[in-house]
Amino acid sequence: MLSTKEINALLQTIKLHYNVAKNSEITLEANPDDLSEEKIIELSQTSINRLSIGIQSFFDEDLQMMNRAHNAQEAERCLSIAKQYFKNITIDLIYGIPGLSNKRWKENLQKTFDHGIPHISSYALTVEEKTALARFIKNKKYPELDEDLALAHFKILIAETQKQGFVQYEISNFGQPGYVSKHNSSYWEGEPYIGIGPSAHSFHSNQRSWNISNNAKYIQKIQQNELALTYENLTKKDRYNEYIMTSLRTISGVSLEKVIRDYGEDCQKHLLKEALPFLKNNTLVCDEKSIKVTSQGKFLTDGIAASLFLI
Repeated sequence: MLSTKEINALLQTIKLHYNVAKNSEITLEANPDDLSEEKIIELSQTSINRLSIGIQSFFDEDLQMMNRAHNAQEAERCLSIAKQYFKNITIDLIYGIPGLSNKRWKENLQKTFDHGIPHISSYALTVEEKTALARFIKNKKYPELDEDLALAHFKILIAETQKQGFVQYEISNFGQPGYVSKHNSSYWEGEPYIGIGPSAHSFHSNQRSWNISNNAKYIQKIQQNELALTYENLTKKDRYNEYIMTSLRTISGVSLEKVIRDYGEDCQKHLLKEALPFLKNNTLVCDEKSIKVTSQGKFLTDGIAASLFLI
C-alpha cells in the first residue's frame, strides 16, 4: 500500500532512532494483486530484503472460496517476477480446504518447489466468527471443515517439504538451510519487539502493550506527544504458559533448564507430571534437556500445550 518514498522514510527513521544490525532481515508483506512488476522493482531498490507473499493457493477455486482478490495466474506471475529481484521469499499456503484433494494439495506444493521458494508458512483453514466463510457454513452453503482432511494434508506437507530439504523449524514454518525467518523466530524465543502504528502490539520483559486501533485517535495522540496504548503486566503463570505454547511448536522444544531457571522448580515438576500421558502415548518425547513433540504429536501440538499450562 505504501509508496517507495514512504517505505524509505519509515526505514530511515528507524535507523535514525535504533541500532539496526547490518545483516537485519527486513520483510514486507504483500498479496500478489498488489505486486506488479513495477512495484517489485521499486521495492528491490529499498533496503527491504525479504518478501512475504500471501499466495494461499495456486488454484482459482480455492482462492474464490477464500474470497481472495488475486487469481492463480496472478500468483504464478508474481512469483516469477519477484524471484528475479529477491532471493529471500516466503509464501503462505492454506490446507484443509473442503474439496481440496490430496493430489491438488501436492500440486500446490510442487508449484512452490518449482518456483524455487526457500520458505513456506502453511496453516490449516480455520473459521473465524463474523466472516463470510462462517456465514456460508452456518447457512449450509459451504461444507463443514474436516479435521481428518487437514491432518492428511499436514502429513503430506511434512513429507514433501522434507524431500526438498526444508526444515520444519516450527509447526507451520518450513525453511531451507539459511532461510529460517529471524522475525518469526524472535516471537517464539520470547525476544522483545516494538509495534509502531495503529493496532500494533509490543512486548518487552513482563509487559505487553497494544496501540489503539482508531487511526484518527492514534494520530491525535502522537501529535500530543502521547502513546495511545493499553498494556498488561504478565504474571509468572502467563509467561510460563506462553513459553510452553510457543516453544513446544518449535524444533528446539521446551528447555527444562529454562523452565527451572525462569519459572522455578515447582513449574518444572508440574510440566513433567502433566507431560506423562503424552510421553506414554508417544506424542511427546523427553530427554535431559528438553521436551518435544514427536512426529505423531505435531498436528496436536496446541492441544498438548494447553494440557501443560498452569491453570
